Amino acid sequence: MTGTLKEAERQTGFDPVAVIDIGSNSVRLIVYEAAKRSPVPLFNEKAWCGLGRSIASSGRLSKDSVDKALRALKRFRAVSDQLGATQLQIIATAAAREAENGKVFIKQAEDICGAPIAVLTGKQEAELAAEGVIAGIHNADGLAADLGGGSLEIIDIKKQKLVGGVTLPLGGLRIIDIARGDRKEAAKFIDSQLAKVDWLERGRDRPFYAIGGTWRAFAKLHMAQTGYPLRVTHAYCLSVADALKFAHLVDHLSPSSLEGIDAISRARRETVPSGALVLERLMTCIKPSKIVMSSFGVREGVLHRLLPKSEQQRDGLIAACEDLAEQRTRSVEHAHELRAWTDKLFEPPGPKETADERRLRHAACLLADIGWRAHQEYRGRESLDTIAHGTFSGVSHADRAFLALAVFYRHEGLVNDHKEPDLHRLVSQEIAQKARIVGAAVRVAHMLSAGMAGVIGNTPLGYKARKLVLHLPPPYNILEGDRLMRRFAALANLLDREPEICFSEELKALEFLRV
Repeated sequence: MTGTLKEAERQTGFDPVAVIDIGSNSVRLIVYEAAKRSPVPLFNEKAWCGLGRSIASSGRLSKDSVDKALRALKRFRAVSDQLGATQLQIIATAAAREAENGKVFIKQAEDICGAPIAVLTGKQEAELAAEGVIAGIHNADGLAADLGGGSLEIIDIKKQKLVGGVTLPLGGLRIIDIARGDRKEAAKFIDSQLAKVDWLERGRDRPFYAIGGTWRAFAKLHMAQTGYPLRVTHAYCLSVADALKFAHLVDHLSPSSLEGIDAISRARRETVPSGALVLERLMTCIKPSKIVMSSFGVREGVLHRLLPKSEQQRDGLIAACEDLAEQRTRSVEHAHELRAWTDKLFEPPGPKETADERRLRHAACLLADIGWRAHQEYRGRESLDTIAHGTFSGVSHADRAFLALAVFYRHEGLVNDHKEPDLHRLVSQEIAQKARIVGAAVRVAHMLSAGMAGVIGNTPLGYKARKLVLHLPPPYNILEGDRLMRRFAALANLLDREPEICFSEELKALEFLRV
């Protein structure tokens, strides 16, 4: 095939990696722009094949599901080539490893793809899912469970290390096949399988990471019901009480009762009730501190394993923000300067800041100029939407809201309460105030630098008694003006200080930081 991305756009830094996941419910292709710490999909498609639909009752893959899967694989191989994928990683899970005719199917699939297929053991599947969680959740520590169509994998993530790992025949399609619509029979079967795992109590009072499309659909339903202001399922957090209550509601529904609900796809409606029942029984058994949804799972785990250790250990959020800054800001060097320039505001006697808050502020500085190409009337809203719905890892929804609000305020300034974005609901008043401070500081910095590097490192901020002082030594004193003073006064007011601009070359009275 001609005209591939590999030929046309290699200068952009793309080095595509394709991952094909042959699951029990669907076969999916994701082509990532490169194997890196902050993966961004170039292409994402799934085909609903239902390979695991009749495994429990017949022990075999049906001819219809095999035909659908092989047809999808032909297309996915062609698309991978079209995008110039330099690597093709193919994995298969429960249905292929358990079916009597699984080996025959895998041989046919390998012939079509022209590449080997790794048929994962249950333990390998659990470990890859956990690696996906580690890649996608900052400092993940708790039990992770991946619910597929044919099986449920559970593993303990303890201080970034993987402990144990078990696979159970509790996939959504398998439960439907076994229980035949009888909820009590399904619950009895689920409980009997969970009773075989004697270490689930390790998850008590720790986060529980829920992986898999069925649980993501469950989360989307909950978001829709509660009017949640964000539509990103990754890192969506539910209290155990809310999860149990909602799961009990959903697991009593029939797939037909979910018809017409746009929050989830038609194909997912079949397995959501059984997935909710598995979640309910798990939560009752484990008693975790909270439920955190993870869109990062086995496929992202595959990609994570391709990275060198040094890249794996990078902060996923900062890596993503640095990538976006390089692509969209006028000067990535200026974005890095902002990190150090704003540090001074949060040193004593400024507002206190935790290590996690400092990390988020640094991320916000990297993102501060990503909307500069938009019309000035829309830069704030466009930046907010980009950050709110971006493919960031290592960030909670409250963290995501802070980042989006900080950059929104950088463009819009202080706004009236009735103009606050809905994301404001996801953060505390204290965090919202810090977002305003960061936004106001960046507004001052851009009045000085026009978004270019090499200026703000020579025009530092500092505290002096009850004043916030901006130093403008020669030759930077010519940058002084009414608009700069108004923005600086707004920043000082947020910090409960009086503004002062110092034009002296002497810095003896202040402990300024030169970048």
